[in-house]
Amino acid sequence: MPVFDFSSIPENEKKQDPVCTYTMFRSNEAAASPEKPILILDNSSEPWKHHAIGVFGNQNKRTNFEFREEGSSAYADILQIDARFVSLVRWLGENHINVRLSGENREEGYAVYKIRETAFGGGTKLSAEDGFLQFMMERLFASSAPAEEEQGEDEEEDGDDMKLTSLQSISDFMTCAGRTMPENIRLWARRNLAVARSSEVSPEERRHAQRALSIMMNIQWKGNYFEAIDPVEARRILDEELYGMESVKQRIIETIIQINRTHTLPAYGLLLCGPAGTGKSQIAYAVARILKLPWTALDMSSINDAEQLTGSSRIYSNAKPGIIMEAFSQAGESNLVFIINELDKASSKNGNGNPADVLLTLLDNLGFTDNYMECMVPTVGVYPIATANDKSQISAPLMSRFAVIDIPDYTDEEKKVIFQRFALRKVFERMGMKEEECVLTEDGLDAVIKLHENTSGIRDLEQAAEHLAANALYQIEVDKVKQVVFDAEAVFELLG
Repeated sequence: MPVFDFSSIPENEKKQDPVCTYTMFRSNEAAASPEKPILILDNSSEPWKHHAIGVFGNQNKRTNFEFREEGSSAYADILQIDARFVSLVRWLGENHINVRLSGENREEGYAVYKIRETAFGGGTKLSAEDGFLQFMMERLFASSAPAEEEQGEDEEEDGDDMKLTSLQSISDFMTCAGRTMPENIRLWARRNLAVARSSEVSPEERRHAQRALSIMMNIQWKGNYFEAIDPVEARRILDEELYGMESVKQRIIETIIQINRTHTLPAYGLLLCGPAGTGKSQIAYAVARILKLPWTALDMSSINDAEQLTGSSRIYSNAKPGIIMEAFSQAGESNLVFIINELDKASSKNGNGNPADVLLTLLDNLGFTDNYMECMVPTVGVYPIATANDKSQISAPLMSRFAVIDIPDYTDEEKKVIFQRFALRKVFERMGMKEEECVLTEDGLDAVIKLHENTSGIRDLEQAAEHLAANALYQIEVDKVKQVVFDAEAVFELLG
């Protein structure tokens, strides 16, 4: 029987420990460029081409890149790498994925700012799977750099607007995302992936686990750092959406301006209380524009059961996530403005309490747990804005979570300006009419305001403008007149 003496194996054939050639730098840049690259390769032996084909080395051996060109190969060590992309590069190397690098030779090395997946065989044609790689990179660019203590553990085209639905794509995403995901979501995802792949659970359990994973992994989990706002631009946006009400605009800017010092969202959301039609929803949309965040809206008047907000348990075959979780999914990211319309209209029809009280944990920014997802979702990047007509119908605990701003009704003078400068012009533009085709006299304008003096808001005024313009357009098209003039008598006859 032959005996093998492993001690006699030549040194260069013995298993070697992995060699890490790079240092990590932490960046929160949303895109890469030669000045702010993804990684830097060693180019001391030779300068590399602007577009280079090859594969990343197996990170369990050496952290390098193999350049492949015309049947020959050359190797370059990775010198520096953005900490967010460490897991992605490891995954590319372990799976021997052919890639095309776009980079620039600089003093510090070959600065790589774009990575595309190429078809098998090392050609320049992009692979059909490149969509996933671009999707993954966009998610990493949108992520914050992982904390330093956690390290060591496990241009012309944008990424496809794909969704992670298959278990393979979800698994690959989890591997590449690594520590850029919140820790509790990363651990939750690993558990649910095991359930989705298990043959020891029912098909319903596997289906629910895969659906929950798809929802959670398609949300960009961003950090809680927010850029400073420009007060001048903020005022301009509010002026676009709201006429007059100077004290209201001032109060709104005072509430959100603290972002410029703390770079975090204000401790309190906004509760806008006032009569119907006074522009509360427009204010909420304007704040979302000022914060440069996506928004999603929830109408509490249609909610009569808390389960609609919190989701149903997976023990039911028809279980589904709640409206709050669906809002995250629709927004596609964890930082958003959550607009809660008609907060005072929420009511329970089954005696289980006011469903609006479910919002308390969301408003506290301590995290929200959906019954279907079975995971606490971080809410530090959620800014709530609620609207209501009667704040006496809102519970005290809910009221205490908001900075309450009372929206007054418009005065008659303000209604005149809004009707003439905004409502009529908006209708003319929509109908393709010229201002000289429909003329409203001064006494005609007074008549319009007189007819609506007992109505709140401006919705009825907008309908009156629509009626006047439509009547004028009818006379122009049918009676072939060139101009229609509405005085007080004509206004009372048409609208009275």
